[in-house]
Amino acid sequence: MRKPGGFQPIENYGAIGNMRSIALVSIEGSIDFLCFPHFDSPTIFAALLDPARGGSFTLRPELEGMRTKQMYLPDTNILLTRFLSDSGVAEVTDFMPVVANGGKGKPGYGHHIIRMVRVVKGQVRFTMRCAPRFDYGRAVHRAHKMSDAICFDPRGSDLPAMALHATFPLHLAGGDAHATFKLNAGETAMIAFGQLDEEETTPGAVLEHERVEQHFRETSQFWRNWIAQSRYTGRWREMVNRSALVLKMLCSAEHGSLIAAATFGLPEHLGGERNWDYRYTWLRDSSFSMYAFMRLGLTDEMRAFAHWIRERIRDDAVHGPLQVMYRANGDRKLNEIKLESLCGYHGSRPVRIGNAAYKQLQLDIYGELMDAVYLANKYGDGLSYDGLHSLQRILDWLAKNWKRADEGIWEVRGGRRHFLHSRLMCWVAFDRMIRLSEKRSLAGPIDKWRQIRDTIYQDIFKNYWNPKLNAFVQSRGGSRLDAAVLLMPLMRFVSPVDRRWLSTLDAIEKTLTEDALVYRYDPEPKSRRRKGARSPVDGLRGAEGSFTACSFWFVECLARAHQTEKARLLFDKMLGYANHLGLYSEQVGSGGEHLGNFPQAFTHLALISAATYLDRALSGADHSTWR
Repeated sequence: MRKPGGFQPIENYGAIGNMRSIALVSIEGSIDFLCFPHFDSPTIFAALLDPARGGSFTLRPELEGMRTKQMYLPDTNILLTRFLSDSGVAEVTDFMPVVANGGKGKPGYGHHIIRMVRVVKGQVRFTMRCAPRFDYGRAVHRAHKMSDAICFDPRGSDLPAMALHATFPLHLAGGDAHATFKLNAGETAMIAFGQLDEEETTPGAVLEHERVEQHFRETSQFWRNWIAQSRYTGRWREMVNRSALVLKMLCSAEHGSLIAAATFGLPEHLGGERNWDYRYTWLRDSSFSMYAFMRLGLTDEMRAFAHWIRERIRDDAVHGPLQVMYRANGDRKLNEIKLESLCGYHGSRPVRIGNAAYKQLQLDIYGELMDAVYLANKYGDGLSYDGLHSLQRILDWLAKNWKRADEGIWEVRGGRRHFLHSRLMCWVAFDRMIRLSEKRSLAGPIDKWRQIRDTIYQDIFKNYWNPKLNAFVQSRGGSRLDAAVLLMPLMRFVSPVDRRWLSTLDAIEKTLTEDALVYRYDPEPKSRRRKGARSPVDGLRGAEGSFTACSFWFVECLARAHQTEKARLLFDKMLGYANHLGLYSEQVGSGGEHLGNFPQAFTHLALISAATYLDRALSGADHSTWR
């Protein structure tokens, strides 16, 4: 439990959402993060990044010697926080409604966070404080009572006004809403917080019991019906399903895109500057996520993403037909600025919104995109004529540009280099287009693509193999290892039992791992570490935690190399680094603490990939048709 005004650990949160926005609820029952009404909208609550100025929505029972437990209702993104003591037991159920949308077959959006309070045992007194701080804590708001609600209206901006409704009396104090109320065993109270709707100002309209119960039933049924489509029935079904539900929550039902994480500004190292905004759609993360969905038999998301990506393709002689990332709605500008209004998680500054990496050249995105297209066509609908033309246009550009240096998968800010992973994924782009064209009898310059693919293949073995290290290295002619090379056998570039690959795997284990944890690279080589110096690898100061997705890639590489018992041990250990709800952030610190933005799509999709492959390997299944 945090002290009043203190920071709650990243791993102490659960996430609720409606595929439009996401809120984080602490194990103490406080909503400490919410961007509204969209994933990348300004914050209304941001106590996660600044307990004093960020804003929060606290709801807490007064119980002596209280303990807390938190869980998701099975197969849903509905969160239940239970408060227990000898004198009483209470529960708070939090969800964002996902309701029917005019019979059009798509989920609609409730405009509120619903909080249902119930006492199980004894008489319990509750205190509530709703303290929004609009626009990352930069906007002043006016609060006033309106019918049965309190309205919070940000001044001098186009931000939406918000309303707080409750089934108990609310009071205003200093621009915040306060309440104290008591419930006996079997009694309930309800709260709704969301965008002000002028049509719902009739007293009690938002919190009519039958209406709330309907939202609850429809929301729980939506999540359960969706996850019931999964074909995975293996050893780690609960963790795989939870990861799939997280990925689905990060999907935009409105646009078909998928954001990388719900948050911004959470540090990769406490007190450091590696604090990025992940509320956007990376082509890399989205493409890998589509692969994870397809492994589970969840193909609708692939179709929605394919429609979204078709609208993004354009001509650009400098950066290519595609950007690295976009807003969920497809907007291209993500200008990066530093916030002065928030102190940052444990003082980790600067707190950034926007992401300047959108301007970078990252050639690997074309391979990841083409791999997703190939798999979608292999297991789903065929490619249209116009779609084929767009893909051929992409490859025409890549044929002329694959030799360029770039910022790579890790989005370094220390200058462009010739990264192995970028070369690898350029190979994948041409390889998948060749396979797709041959399998579907599509017209295209296959001989030209095959020549380029083979040239890249030889380039990797010639220029990225270090005979002294007996390993493939991060960049051309370099001597540093990089966990991104773990994707080489996963992408079927190299056999998972090839001699060179096994020695590379061994080198990574000796250099970049701590038991089950894998670091993506060493940002500050020991020979060059000076306090405050920028890393020669990525151009940034300070260290970072282990990269959890890389840990799951390592597990899958071991499984593919027939080291299944070792892979299983490390996989089970990695499951132990999830939080109490099965959620992961981007990284894990040396003490097991979560670091980086949360919950992280990249981590959960890597978990799904490792779990499905390892499960089949342990069962002796044939993997020859995979990819």
